Amino acid sequence: MDFPSRIYTEEEVKKARQLIEEGHKHVFKVEGSAAFKQKVATAIELVKIAGCYDFLRTYVRLIKEIDGLTQLRQAEAAIWANKYTVENQVDAASVFIQKAHQMQEYLEGKLYYGGAAEKRSYEKRIEFLKTLKTKTQDEKVKEECRRILNMWKEGSLIY
Repeated sequence: MDFPSRIYTEEEVKKARQLIEEGHKHVFKVEGSAAFKQKVATAIELVKIAGCYDFLRTYVRLIKEIDGLTQLRQAEAAIWANKYTVENQVDAASVFIQKAHQMQEYLEGKLYYGGAAEKRSYEKRIEFLKTLKTKTQDEKVKEECRRILNMWKEGSLIY
């Protein structure tokens, strides 16, 4: 059974969920300029270091460069990202994990948007940064994880 080309109807969501439960992993693709692809590739290496690559490719099949707002496209199992999102590869990697988590909740039939869902997805992003900080050997990556985590901590009062 092939993974649905789009995941929009109840039947398509059910089929996608069934395939994921059976262990389906997407053949991961990146579309965009050479610079965008290189920055995404670096961010994906960080996802791999954190041990989250299988999670990412379970729920996301494509990261596509766009000239607009970064967003999860649930019906396509894709992340549309602008060049600014991938400028900081540590942050980009955490965004990719956040969006994969939102896609997971979408397929599980959970409310994947709104206040409580946003809080869960940000918590997943923070968890990823903590894991990456622990697993990486690169001091610059560790420092960037610390910096971003500190920014999240200082801004956590909004929740």
